[in-house]
Amino acid sequence: MVKHSEKIRHYTFILLFGILLVYVLVSAREFLYPIFMAILFAYLLYPVEKFLEKKGLPRILANFITVIVAMALFVGAIVLLYKQLTVFLSDFPALQEQAIENLDRLQLAIDKRFGDTNPDNEHWLQMQVSNALELSGNFLSDIVMATTGTLAKIGLMPVYIFLFLYYRNKFEHFIYRQLPTQKLDKVKKIIFEISHVTKHYMAGVVIVILILCVINSTGLLLIGVEYALLLGIISAFINFIPYFGTLIGGAIPLLYTLMVQGDPNKALLVLVFFLLVQFTENNILTPNITGSKVNINPLFTILSIIVGGMIWGLPGMFLAVPYLGMFKIYCDYNDDLSAWSYMLGTEGTEEHALTLEKIKDKLGLEKK
Repeated sequence: MVKHSEKIRHYTFILLFGILLVYVLVSAREFLYPIFMAILFAYLLYPVEKFLEKKGLPRILANFITVIVAMALFVGAIVLLYKQLTVFLSDFPALQEQAIENLDRLQLAIDKRFGDTNPDNEHWLQMQVSNALELSGNFLSDIVMATTGTLAKIGLMPVYIFLFLYYRNKFEHFIYRQLPTQKLDKVKKIIFEISHVTKHYMAGVVIVILILCVINSTGLLLIGVEYALLLGIISAFINFIPYFGTLIGGAIPLLYTLMVQGDPNKALLVLVFFLLVQFTENNILTPNITGSKVNINPLFTILSIIVGGMIWGLPGMFLAVPYLGMFKIYCDYNDDLSAWSYMLGTEGTEEHALTLEKIKDKLGLEKK
């Protein structure tokens, strides 16, 4: 009975801690998510900064050069996207009218096909999509107008990155001083693995995004989609969100081609193209560039993205997977959390996995 009550008290404390943690994360989101993003980007820039240090530059100068160059590249990308977006917004009213005309023709064809003569349904599809386009136009305008405010919110990120890189040894030694001597070896292994996995994951994601920018823009340009560069870059950058990124990114040029350009043939080509991009990204680019560094199974990856989006919006969807990967590494080295490590990881389902060898065996293609 005593043990039972202790377990209840233990789980009650865990539940209360979880509720308090979520409350703090939501309440302080504007303060916290730039810091958490800065930590990831500090890991990304660490190899460059370390290289400059090895060349003989003082740490403070190596940090300054690394952060300034990264900021220049980031600002250049934002300016390019901003220019493309402002051109798109200037043409948006004409594009909206074109989309409505195309939808009128589509609804007329649907009504003729199914014999619908109800006057209440006339222009129903047009009105629904027109309202959606109106909201989309206002949303894009708000993004352009709010860019300054958004940049002001995350304007401290370069400062955070600089300081995280400069004081990295201090943070590490601070952790060591909190722990008894017998635990130092385990903690050093955890820190080393988290550092190794995170910097490789971040570098891999950025490389994949840059490759997809070129592939998407080139493919859309060859198909004949208007604003191919803008749509290609946007669809590539949405891939910062694992699993959902490719689907959402491909849906944007698909809907544009179908609704605005009104060309089903081009829309079909866009659909096929992004299916090929999805296959290439999932089976060639990500496994070979990013690898399975963040070893989380798809179920908890998707759940973490959803929860991250509920707590911090788009930044939370981007941050959820790498930080869950860090927690998984911590669980790997703690016996009390070994069950969580097993649940979060990909092991345990090998016998049910669909592999090339199993397919050959079922088809009787194995060499005798």
